[in-house]
Amino acid sequence: MEFRMERGALTDAVAWAARVLPARSPVPVLGGLLLDASDGRLLVSGLDFEASARIQVEAHTVRSGKVLVMGRRLLDICKVLPDGPVECAVEDSRFTVAGDGARFGLSVLPLDDYPALPPLPEVRGLVDAAEFAAAVAHVTVAAGRDDTLPTLTGVRIGLDGSTMTLAATDRYRFAVRTLPWRAAASDATADVVVSARRLAEIARSLGRSEPVSVALDAGSAGFEHGGMRTTVRLLDGRLPRHDKLFALAGPTAAVLDRARLVEAVKRVSVVADGGSPLQMTFAPGPDGSVLLQAGYEDDIASQRLPAAWEGTGEMTVAFNPAYLMDALSSFEEPTVRMSLMGPGQRAMITGGESGEGAPTHQHLLMSVKPALL
Repeated sequence: MEFRMERGALTDAVAWAARVLPARSPVPVLGGLLLDASDGRLLVSGLDFEASARIQVEAHTVRSGKVLVMGRRLLDICKVLPDGPVECAVEDSRFTVAGDGARFGLSVLPLDDYPALPPLPEVRGLVDAAEFAAAVAHVTVAAGRDDTLPTLTGVRIGLDGSTMTLAATDRYRFAVRTLPWRAAASDATADVVVSARRLAEIARSLGRSEPVSVALDAGSAGFEHGGMRTTVRLLDGRLPRHDKLFALAGPTAAVLDRARLVEAVKRVSVVADGGSPLQMTFAPGPDGSVLLQAGYEDDIASQRLPAAWEGTGEMTVAFNPAYLMDALSSFEEPTVRMSLMGPGQRAMITGGESGEGAPTHQHLLMSVKPALL
C-alpha cells in the first residue's frame, strides 16, 4: 500500500473519522483507523460499539491496499507534519508517514481482528445540511447529561411526511425544532432517539452545501453527506410527546430584545451561586419593563430592561440561570417572546414577536419559586 496526498486533506479526513473512536476500549483494534487506498481515493474508517464513521477523499494511489493503525496516534502525527504533500506507505509491519523531511513510523494492527463497518440503513430522505445542523444545535442544549437515564440523553428524530421534528428534554426543559425535508416516500414516518452527543458531533461536521441523506432502521440511524458516512446506534425507549405539554392555556406574554436579555442574564447571574434562581419581574405600562434580580442578602445584582408586556399587572417568575441562558442562546432571532403561566409553572420561549401560527423553534422551561432578595 502506498499513496500521496496533501497534509491538510489527510489531517481533516483522519480527524473526522477519529471522532467515533473510544477513549478506552477492552478491544485494542477499536482504537484503530482503517485506511483503504485504491483507484485514486482513500477511505478512512473508524468505529466503536455505538457509532461508525467513514470518509472518502482523493489521493494519488501508487499501490492499492489496506492498513489498520492507531487512530489517535495517526491524528497526532498529521497535526505536526509540515504543510505540503505527504507520502504514506506500508513497509513490512510498519506504516510510514513522511513529508518535507519529517518521517514517522506506526506499528500495524491486525486487520483480521477488525470488525466490519455496519452498512448504512435504508435512506428515508434528504434534509438541508445547514438547516439540519442549526436545528440540532437548537435542541441539544435541553438534552439530559445523566447517563443513568440514557433515553433522556438523546434527541428524538420524528419523521412525518414532509416534516422532520427534533426534540430533547431533561425533564426540566424541553426544546423542539421542526424543519422541512424531502422524504423518499410520501408516507415516510419514524420516531427514534439518537444520542445527543453523537448527533451534535455529526451536525458540526457537516458542510453547508450538499443535502444530507437520513437513513434509519430498527437499530441505527445513518447520515451521508459529501463523501462522509456515519452511523449511530439508537437509544432504547421514547421521549415524552410535547404536544399537550406545550399547550399553554391563556398565557401572558412579553417580547424582549434577545441580545440585551442575554447580556443582562449573563451579568446578573454572576452572583447566582449554588444554582440560586434568577428572578424576572414584568411590569405593565406604556414603558413596560422587566427587572432581573439574583443573589441573597448583601450579594445581589439587578438590571432593568424594556419589555413589551401584555399583562395588566405585575408578574414575577424565576428560572435556573444556566437553563435560561442555554434557551436564549439557542435562538437566532433579534427578539424573543416569553409566554408565562405564572410562578412555578411552565414558560415558553419562541423567536420573534408574533404569537400567531406554529413556531418552528420552541423551548419550554419550568419556572421555580421566586427568591426573597
